[in-house]
Amino acid sequence: MHPQLQLLVALQDLDEMINETANQGTELEGLGFKHGGLEELKKSREDLATKIEPGHLSWYKRLTGKFGHAVVPVVSNLCTGCFANIPSSFVSKTNENKVQKCESCGRLLYWP
Repeated sequence: MHPQLQLLVALQDLDEMINETANQGTELEGLGFKHGGLEELKKSREDLATKIEPGHLSWYKRLTGKFGHAVVPVVSNLCTGCFANIPSSFVSKTNENKVQKCESCGRLLYWP
């Protein structure tokens, strides 16, 4: 997998953890439980975002705002974001180390 894609997948995972922690935190506090770690997650996200190329980060932000998930796996030659068929040319050796985008929805693709 392209190193930038690995960073983008990690960034997406961190964003999901931040959202879950923020949403569940208010519920847990209402029940009298303490929770922590939100600030550490945000700091980790900022550090990770600095390692991503600006063009990829911009594309990620745009897609996240539009779809929620910007980076999706390809399963059985289907984009799991829009379920469009991915051409076999995307899997060729010439595209092996490139960041690929779905021709249908524009999401960033990776092969697990």
